Amino acid sequence: MRSKVLTAAAAALALSTAPAQALAWGAEGHRMIGVLATQALPAELPAFLRRASVDVGELSREPDRSRGAGKLHDTDRDAAHFVDIDDNGTALGGPTLATMPPLRSDYEKALQAAGENSWSAGYLPYAILDRYQQLTQEFAYWRVLRAAEGHRAWRANRAWFRADRIRREALILRTMGELSHFVGDGSQPLHVTSHYNGWGDGPNPEGFTKARIHSNFEGEFVAANVRAAAVRSAMPPPTAPTDQAIEGRVAIYLQTTNSFVAPLYALEKAGGFAAGDARGAEFVTGRMAVGAAALRDLVTLAWAQSLNNKVGWKPPVAVGDVVSGKINPYPVLYGTD
Repeated sequence: MRSKVLTAAAAALALSTAPAQALAWGAEGHRMIGVLATQALPAELPAFLRRASVDVGELSREPDRSRGAGKLHDTDRDAAHFVDIDDNGTALGGPTLATMPPLRSDYEKALQAAGENSWSAGYLPYAILDRYQQLTQEFAYWRVLRAAEGHRAWRANRAWFRADRIRREALILRTMGELSHFVGDGSQPLHVTSHYNGWGDGPNPEGFTKARIHSNFEGEFVAANVRAAAVRSAMPPPTAPTDQAIEGRVAIYLQTTNSFVAPLYALEKAGGFAAGDARGAEFVTGRMAVGAAALRDLVTLAWAQSLNNKVGWKPPVAVGDVVSGKINPYPVLYGTD
């Protein structure tokens, strides 16, 4: 979902002249990315994930469907869906994707120094990182609960372990859906550019359209022209494990998407999105395939990383110590207050 912090008058004008509020990739596109990525998860991940691919697809739409809950809710969350990278490669004069600080609070300070804020520039990188970290921790809890549930010496609490594992699985699916949504947003070129709905009034040497193309491009066009089988076939193979920090991985992902902004506008100028022209469908299929593959790889990475996490508190326990049978996690999981 795309929203800017506007004055009341400007907001009224925008609503009176714009098409329906844009949904990144629309319902069909987000659903497709979530389903295909989940179906493509490797065998070492829990089987319940692949069985729930349809659920992940539906939950991938939730960050858009929740809009309208209230002014505070929407104003705070709408900017999670995009980051406006300008022609200089910065977030409206703030950091570049490669130099985003670790914390959103520091990102906010950098933007304010440039006369902007994260509600106008967007904070999509942080939305992806937040959901990735949440998923990693939920996988850590699932590993602990699954191991504890099957441990003979801890069978006195087996029923509670099982019930909590089932609760955790529901949370995992919701978080995967949210991660799917923001990763999907990050594969859509118009969500990582200041030229997000027409080229705008700045320098335009190529004469790209200034028309409001965002909503139709990612919604109606996808539903009419993109098919799941084609997206599945175009998905890149899994990436090999590296020591690269997750922040750098997300930055490269969004930088790559940003490199498709000018080609998108050039294709629009050449008529590639006209009815019957296969070039537009091929372009969008490729972008969605990259989004589905990125989600598959991030979920896989979160699963691997979860083995190194700790759960609970007072004090937290290492996942590895529970999986090896060294520590009964019941006290820290149930809560000692």
